Amino acid sequence: MEDEISKAILKVITAAEEPLETKEVEERVNKIVKDTTRTKLFYRLNNLRAEGLIKGKFVGPGKGVWIWWKKGIFENR
Repeated sequence: MEDEISKAILKVITAAEEPLETKEVEERVNKIVKDTTRTKLFYRLNNLRAEGLIKGKFVGPGKGVWIWWKKGIFENR
């Protein structure tokens, strides 16, 4: 988690009060780090999920969509 894109992703997700779709994360990260490709973004999202810094889940039929949220957001509910 040493690169600029990963830091921007963490900032966006931890600031959000609800889960975000990949597209929403992409839009917000692009305001911080210009020209971030969807491939780079998704790669880093999955790395951050693997490291346990964020949570993510694939939802929906067919191609579906990924949603992402900060660690611990649902533990207090």
